[in-house]
Amino acid sequence: MRSAAEKSEVRRLLSDRLFDLAPVMMVALDAEFRIVEANAAFARLFGEWEGKRCYELMKGRQTQCEQCQVSLTFADGKARLCDELLTVARDTISQFIVRVAPLAEPGTGGPFLLWMASKVNEASILQRENDILFEGVPCYVTVLDRDLEVIRANRRMRDTFGKAPGKKCWEVYKRRDRPCRKCPALLVFEDGQEHTAEQVGVTANGEAAHYIVTASPLSREGGSPSGKVNFVIEIATDVTHLRTLERDKIEAERLAAVGQTVAGLAHGIKNILMGVEGGIYVMESGMRKSQMDRVDRGVQMLKRNVEKISSLVKNLLSFSKGREPHVTVVNPNAPAREVLDLYSAMAHQAGVALEGVLQDGLAPAAMDAEGIHACLTNLVSNAVDACLASEKKDRKVVLTTSEADGALVYEVADNGCGMDYEVKKKIFTTFFTTKGAGGTGLGLLTSRKIVQEHGGTILVESDPDKGTKFRIVLPRDRLPAVTNVGAAAAAGPKEGAPRGETR
Repeated sequence: MRSAAEKSEVRRLLSDRLFDLAPVMMVALDAEFRIVEANAAFARLFGEWEGKRCYELMKGRQTQCEQCQVSLTFADGKARLCDELLTVARDTISQFIVRVAPLAEPGTGGPFLLWMASKVNEASILQRENDILFEGVPCYVTVLDRDLEVIRANRRMRDTFGKAPGKKCWEVYKRRDRPCRKCPALLVFEDGQEHTAEQVGVTANGEAAHYIVTASPLSREGGSPSGKVNFVIEIATDVTHLRTLERDKIEAERLAAVGQTVAGLAHGIKNILMGVEGGIYVMESGMRKSQMDRVDRGVQMLKRNVEKISSLVKNLLSFSKGREPHVTVVNPNAPAREVLDLYSAMAHQAGVALEGVLQDGLAPAAMDAEGIHACLTNLVSNAVDACLASEKKDRKVVLTTSEADGALVYEVADNGCGMDYEVKKKIFTTFFTTKGAGGTGLGLLTSRKIVQEHGGTILVESDPDKGTKFRIVLPRDRLPAVTNVGAAAAAGPKEGAPRGETR
């Protein structure tokens, strides 16, 4: 055992040498914040210190710091630990861990105080910054191990979903007892790639939370880019308010559409009823006067207005999705030929030539024949009306079928009055019509809906006084699925007429 004399010598050496040999800065301060003594580590970093106050030398200030730890320790005699930003060499600010303790018996205070500081290294600073970022980001952040157990979760995650560490991710986010079928983190562990998905969870309050989560590898075995993933970090952005706004917007648009529909329907019916009243008046007056030609004219007026009511109701039902498409395998030329048969006589009587150029050999396709028929009927009817609005003598409408680049193409072209740019912008708008009281504005809107249901597009080219061409393009690989699997036989034989046949 060491003798008492040897122990006393060790204490003396420690007392004499430790102050200067310590790898941390050590300073003795008096109650006026003046530096009474400083060790070599402090002098190397801050230079001449004799008689200077701590805040002058280490902060570049002329007055005491607002939250002075030294002052508090002089007041209550308690040791303190804090972070400080100190000005080194007059222009460099560095972060230090500072310890302040009285040079007296614990709790008794005293005339002097020991100030000690060590510089925070860059790794520690980075770690602290990462911790601050992890906790402070406005996202849900979790770290998962290979068992999909949460080993760390940030503050926002804990505040929203409750206690997370030690639980499985699906227990925290979903409040369920088994993994999600398409868990992004599970996919990352399987293939090592980043995965993103939108999911719906349940908060600690039992409310639905919509969030977009991105799961990425956090660390791999051996640090190799191709190594097995050990940990995954999930960062989720809450989009609940966006989904709520979307629902509110859709609901508002739906209500607006209902209002427009009611207004348009009321306006259309009002105009049609005026025609009905006129027809009744003409018919009754003819009956009173025994003028059968007048009675016939009144009956024709009634028929036309009943047809308008029928067309209006059908268009409204179709536009409001009252009728589900009935998809069968049909010959693409079949609905076009039916429309030509339907309108040929009427167009001829009106002085408009209606022609059909149907490509031979078109393979059967899955489509709603009734819907395509209604679509072509709208286009041909509009084309005939456009020709009637023109003063040309050789008025003509041509309905064409063809196939190009794997897509079926229907074209309805006329050389009628045409449309300017402003009219073309509005033709697919609810209740927009150029026919005045004679139209409802739903025909083209319904036609576009039918085309979209078939995965296609409808295009229009038009110039004033030159005519209009509507082009329907239906890619075969986007046509809808057949709703009646036994309907293939209904396609019938392929067209036998020669290519370019004109009707």
